[in-house]
Amino acid sequence: MDLLEAGEALAAECARYTAMGWMRGTSGNLSVVLDRDPLRLAVTVSGKDKGELTADDVVIIDAEGATTDPVKIPSAEAGLHGRIAQVSGAGAVIHVHAMAPVVAGEYWPRGVPLRDLEMLKGFGRSAHDDDVLIPVVPNSQDMRVLGDAFEVGYRKDTPALIVARHGVYVWGDDLHQARHRAECLDWLLRFTVETRRDNR
Repeated sequence: MDLLEAGEALAAECARYTAMGWMRGTSGNLSVVLDRDPLRLAVTVSGKDKGELTADDVVIIDAEGATTDPVKIPSAEAGLHGRIAQVSGAGAVIHVHAMAPVVAGEYWPRGVPLRDLEMLKGFGRSAHDDDVLIPVVPNSQDMRVLGDAFEVGYRKDTPALIVARHGVYVWGDDLHQARHRAECLDWLLRFTVETRRDNR
């Protein structure tokens, strides 16, 4: 995938998530891996309405979230995208401000437990007899701190991270897989929050 293709794909996904209420205002950011050695990602630029992005509103970053572009500014959270892609081997990372993950993180700050729900299959886990724990980490403006917290709780079979009072990161082999996982996870967390009296 070249930068233009990445930009087109990222803009389309951002428009989709904006319509779902997951990327309000300028919030959230998405990335796709362009190269592995060295790691290079295309990430959405900072400060733009995500529902109005064009294919040109992306910038190339390295594994640390840094860019050599003299004009375009990557999201402040680009470094965490790089860390997740590097550690997990993901081809795409999405970060949205869906409400259900943030609320779930309030109720289960040590991790959100999920079990025996059919939609877990869409998240890449088993529908029955599979204990899933979605990690929750405290928010920080320092991406190294968030990256370290991500690595502590990282499991290869759990492609998501809730950042408390902030949002959720979900990743996959490509943007489509990351999207499908995020949509299924949102359903799972909505269900868990709405039935929490039975889960306490």
